[in-house]
Amino acid sequence: MATQDGQPRRPRLIHSAQALVDEVVEVAALPERGGNAVATSYSRYAGGAVNILVAAARSGAECVHAGAVGTGSNGDLVRAALAADRVAISSPAVEGIDTGICVVMVEPSAERTFVTTQGAERHVTVEGLQTSSPQVGDLVCVSGFSLVGRTRDPLLEWVSGLAEGVVVVLDPGDAFGGLEATLQDRVLARTTVWTSNADEALTLTGVRVEDDSAAAVAARLPAGAVAVVRDGAKGCHVHEGGRTQYLPGHPQEAVDTNGAGDTHTGVLLAERASGADWLTAARRANAAGAIKVTRRGPATAPTSAEIDAFLAALANG
Repeated sequence: MATQDGQPRRPRLIHSAQALVDEVVEVAALPERGGNAVATSYSRYAGGAVNILVAAARSGAECVHAGAVGTGSNGDLVRAALAADRVAISSPAVEGIDTGICVVMVEPSAERTFVTTQGAERHVTVEGLQTSSPQVGDLVCVSGFSLVGRTRDPLLEWVSGLAEGVVVVLDPGDAFGGLEATLQDRVLARTTVWTSNADEALTLTGVRVEDDSAAAVAARLPAGAVAVVRDGAKGCHVHEGGRTQYLPGHPQEAVDTNGAGDTHTGVLLAERASGADWLTAARRANAAGAIKVTRRGPATAPTSAEIDAFLAALANG
């Protein structure tokens, strides 16, 4: 497909999942049940699907949020965060309901624990999702967290109606492993790209990352699909064309790992949309994740120029 000036149209990144507000507290340790902890800091950010969209936009992708956004202070924060990085929201606002929050407790190790509420972001419809108008070549992100509750049925109906050439990217999250096998199979049958962490791949396949869980995931996907499995600071494994390749990471002194996986996914897909091969895209995504963990807040992905500088510094020793 071409633009009005006859140039090839660059694929867009469309996200269908929940944009939330993260309320982040730093604690010395999680309290025992019934106990108490004193937070050393408190911050409030737009998060959830925002993380991937912002990361992709900062690497040059044209991005659209197709999910539902509420009316209220939380919804306003989501809209402002997306607008700041020129991410469009295609669906109309959900009147009378605000967007939900995710309480994030961050420990000194940078490990994080979540408690999530549900709000307007769960009020999606087929018609609302379709306002994003996916075209052949566009990358549509689907989250495993959207495959539970009231978002499941409209999402499944919408995805099943997408044109064959639309790339469906599954970010399974913790939720996907707990779905019924028939539902898993239905979603996997329409998945073009799987991108997850090692634990999520292990839950699906029973195979550890070092034993090639990326290949095991790919065996559950249609022919020609790609599986990317992240292994934290160690890097990631990319299975494409019947072969898995390991791309090393860049360990850093982490201060906040919240959003690191989302940053990896956003940059991976942005690079792919720009025409990069999967290995090049994954290398840049590894660098982006390494930069992100040195920054506080979920949607603090680096720009493309910052990734360039990071990789150049590595090359220069």
